Amino acid sequence: MRMIIRAVKERKDCVGYLRKYLPEADILYDTTGNAMKTFLEAMALVGEEPCIHMEEDIYLTRDFSTKIRAAILKRPYEVIQFFSMRKADLEIGPRYDSGRTFMMNQCFYLPFGYSRLIYDYYPVWPQKDIHKTGYDILIADFLKARKEKYYIHVPSLVQHRRGKSMINSKRPVCRQALTFEDGLYE
Repeated sequence: MRMIIRAVKERKDCVGYLRKYLPEADILYDTTGNAMKTFLEAMALVGEEPCIHMEEDIYLTRDFSTKIRAAILKRPYEVIQFFSMRKADLEIGPRYDSGRTFMMNQCFYLPFGYSRLIYDYYPVWPQKDIHKTGYDILIADFLKARKEKYYIHVPSLVQHRRGKSMINSKRPVCRQALTFEDGLYE
């Protein structure tokens, strides 16, 4: 299965960590300082293939590849989010959610054709001039337009690293999954 990690050169340590555990993953560096452009480049690069999309500023759960593939095998035709930081993760657990609530892009799965569909949706996306770096909002609006739900996998299979956002320094430093367990911290 295709796996693509969007990265910035300033986070070479994060990329090195992921290369150690996911040597098969493709790394796509943001060379322009434009997160949306890099996101769309990833969508175009993947095209029609089913793909796990990730950002580099994460920690993996132990046995990540086995766990994520098993989860995808249960829902190969659905959008799955593998990182969530919602209270409902603790209260409800794994669940379907409306497309309009999709947030955070640390790790998610798009089934066959979806990367291309999202890429094609961007030019007609009504909020592209408002949310210039909001590719999670882009996905949410794409799913909402299709009246499609996505699946939130619990526990989260990745943990967002603490630190300043490279996209928006005003974002909170601590954006953590409440259900992440068995982490491979280094």
